[in-house]
Amino acid sequence: MKIKFIGAAREVTGSKHLLTTGSGKKILLDCGMFQGKGLDTDALNRNLMFNPAEIDHVILTHAHIDHSGLIPYIYRMGFRGSVICTSATRDLCAIMLADSGHIQEGDVKWFNKRRVAKGLTPVEPIYKETDARACMELFIGVAYDRKFRIDDKIKVKFTNTGHMLGSGTATLEITENGKTTRIAYTGDIGRPVSRILRSPEPFPQCDYLITESTYGNRLHPPLQEAETELLRVIRETCVDRGGKVIIPSFAIGRTQEVVYALNNFFNQGLLPRVNIYVDSPLAVNATDIFRLHTDILNADVAQVMLTDPDPFGFNSLYYIKSPEDSKRLNANKKPCVIISASGMMEAGRIKHHLANNIENPNNTILAVGYCGPRTLGARILDGADEVSIFGVRHPVKAKIERIEAFSGHGDYNEMADYVGCQDTSQIQKVFLVHGEYDAQLAYKTTLESRGFHNIGIPEAGEETEL
Repeated sequence: MKIKFIGAAREVTGSKHLLTTGSGKKILLDCGMFQGKGLDTDALNRNLMFNPAEIDHVILTHAHIDHSGLIPYIYRMGFRGSVICTSATRDLCAIMLADSGHIQEGDVKWFNKRRVAKGLTPVEPIYKETDARACMELFIGVAYDRKFRIDDKIKVKFTNTGHMLGSGTATLEITENGKTTRIAYTGDIGRPVSRILRSPEPFPQCDYLITESTYGNRLHPPLQEAETELLRVIRETCVDRGGKVIIPSFAIGRTQEVVYALNNFFNQGLLPRVNIYVDSPLAVNATDIFRLHTDILNADVAQVMLTDPDPFGFNSLYYIKSPEDSKRLNANKKPCVIISASGMMEAGRIKHHLANNIENPNNTILAVGYCGPRTLGARILDGADEVSIFGVRHPVKAKIERIEAFSGHGDYNEMADYVGCQDTSQIQKVFLVHGEYDAQLAYKTTLESRGFHNIGIPEAGEETEL
């Protein structure tokens, strides 16, 4: 049996790890899209390093596009196996992948206008919305903590990681020649306490561990500080300066957590009298899915719902779907809060809001999640004096703030605590993925201090025998 690390190898995007059993069965652990890689992004996504038609199964840890986003592409290229994930992940993928296809079609249409004007051949999107909808027929939803028998030699079980709705560590049991090998792939690991999700839960003992390392060299402040900081930013911006707070936020997870915190402020009478806008059709649809899966939300949400039947809605909160309503926000001069995707500020409606608000010193750009090194978000957070948005240079005059405690990724202590449920003496090897190399080196040292050994940091394309 062997494993090949294709994406999220010494970087934080494009998660794909190909497992090939001794009998030749091919299992893909996640099938994520590369994001925020500049001019290299398209080529990285098209160069799969495997034949999609040969893949038997995709084991999907969660619905974020950097883990699920190429499933429609491999479907388009001949994949007809199964996609096995939790039920909530399946429901989220139904809207997220279609949205991804829609965005690609729109981006390519705009890009091709420029190519045709230069006499160049038009390009095709990686996949279309129709591909995204068609591939959903391959999805199989599985409940947490239930062993799913893929065939007579392979079983998989998902254990909650608390990273996003439906996220789970996938533990595979593969039996070959009378020997069973246990492989655990954590996907992304959440924080030990979340506003809306249940805490991560211990996963079964494994022989090989594949685990993320995004914040391998950083610690988060306490969760309570994030809510205090959020309220402070809104008051200082909207009340004191009469400006707007622009919050670039991932449509799934971070948006719902921010809205839930604002809902609690509203219920407590602490929220200033300003309108809150969630300007993302995907976030609107995803919030409806959160409402459908309240059984896997945490006890705090259940308690709130005893007196507030909708923890994701209040009188001054408005969900924006249509492009026309989104454009009207730019003409609105009143103080307000606009929450819009994407979190790394690379695509979607957030770029329009940045272009219209980043030059006003009364406004605040508030980041609440991770931004990859080469993204627009990273440039803004790193203190750029000006940035290019849609090809236009904009001086950065708005106040830039960041609240890392809203991150859906655990810090290095929290990740190490999570994988600490394992008996390290039984683990033959640990593979660190989904992290920048310097963060991975630091996290490797942390894990070694906790008793883990034989820790590898694979490069893209590296293949290892298990």
